Amino acid sequence: MEPLGSTLTATYAHPRPTPTNFLPAISTMASSYRDRFPHYNLTHTLSLPWRPSTYYKVASNLPTLGPYCTRSQKVCESTMLPFVSNRTTLFTRYTPDDWYRSNLTNYLESNTSRHNSERLRVDTSRLIQDKYQQTRKTQADSTQNLGERVNDIGFWKSEITHELDAMIGETNELTDVKKKLERALMETEAPLQVARECLFHREKRMGIDLVHDEVEAELLTEVDIILCCQERMKLHLDKAIAQLAANRASQHELEKDLSDKQAAFRIDDKCHHLRNTSDGVSYFRGVERVDATVSVPESWAKFTDDNILSSQSERAASAKLRDDIQNLLVVTANEMWNQFNKVNLSFTNRIAETADAKNKIQIHLAKTLQEIFQTEMTIESIKKAIKDKSAFLKVAQTRLDERTRRPNIELCRDMAQLRLVNEVYEVDSTIQTLQQRLRDAEDTLQSLVHTKATLEHDLAVKANSLYIDQEKCMSMRKTFPNTLRLEGFC
Repeated sequence: MEPLGSTLTATYAHPRPTPTNFLPAISTMASSYRDRFPHYNLTHTLSLPWRPSTYYKVASNLPTLGPYCTRSQKVCESTMLPFVSNRTTLFTRYTPDDWYRSNLTNYLESNTSRHNSERLRVDTSRLIQDKYQQTRKTQADSTQNLGERVNDIGFWKSEITHELDAMIGETNELTDVKKKLERALMETEAPLQVARECLFHREKRMGIDLVHDEVEAELLTEVDIILCCQERMKLHLDKAIAQLAANRASQHELEKDLSDKQAAFRIDDKCHHLRNTSDGVSYFRGVERVDATVSVPESWAKFTDDNILSSQSERAASAKLRDDIQNLLVVTANEMWNQFNKVNLSFTNRIAETADAKNKIQIHLAKTLQEIFQTEMTIESIKKAIKDKSAFLKVAQTRLDERTRRPNIELCRDMAQLRLVNEVYEVDSTIQTLQQRLRDAEDTLQSLVHTKATLEHDLAVKANSLYIDQEKCMSMRKTFPNTLRLEGFC
């Protein structure tokens, strides 16, 4: 195969001896190039420098070698050496017109090749510049996207940090309120114990004073109120513990999200500041085919937004619970303090009533003792009177007995006799009357003694009740905690 534009030298079937006259006359050469090599535009083939075989392939297909083959066959048919007269015809195959046309063709092909090469160079330079600009624009877009991504991460990181700080503050405040609630709950044990001790001591009252009075009713009400307050405090304490757990769970999610955001921020910020001249850039073949993503921007933003919304919801619930606990502490402290004052007022009234009754009993006891003394004096005077009347009765009866010894007719029923008889009856009746009065006085004395014993027992009962209410109960109730302690303040 010969390159396009060269002369065909391999046209002989057999070698010939070198003639004496090597170059034949030009006038005798036949035009063998005419209509043999038409001009073809090789722009397409020459624009493919990376396929050098194309030149040969095109060149090998363009020339028409039929006549040359035919002439070779004709020459081959002749076994005899040509005559000298035929040599001019054999070697002189071109005309000047063919020669100029061949040169012109070569010039045109050279111009075309150079034009195609120049256009290729220009196109290649433009392509290189365009691709460079496109690559720079793509890198700038990637850098801008990374910058926007860094800004987005920074925004959400600041939002998470703000919400995390608010959640930590809310958790600390709820913890403080929980501690106040626990202290207030502990402070209610002392009033409850005092109320129960008061009820227990009042069970030691005696006799008629063991009565279900207003003090006992108020004490029972106080116990019920304290127990009810404790139940509400325990319920809110359980809610506070559960809310603290929810707050810490939200805080953990925020901290985890913040940690991920900080790591992503560092990575994307590093990528954002990477340049072509930066250290650490290298090839990582196939990394563009690795898709390790687990979210899209919408789901990524929604995840953080859901965490923040969840934290805000828990924080709002925590704030409401704190307000409820604060209100509960105030309400329970007021309820217990008001009931404490009611019980103390009932105790004061009851103590006053008992002291008044005790004073009245003492007055009646004093009068009873005075009356007993007077009755005893009366009994002594009655006994003395009876004793005095016995002498008169003895004299009268002795006289009558002596007058029974008068003889015969001297036993006269005279006035002296009648008077003595009447005297005996009169003195005896007087003695009987005095003895009856003595018995009545003694019965009265017994009644007075019984009344005295009753009054003394009642006085002891009242003294015992006063001791229980005034000394034991009221002395314990002086240690009742104040409102600040009932609200959980130290």
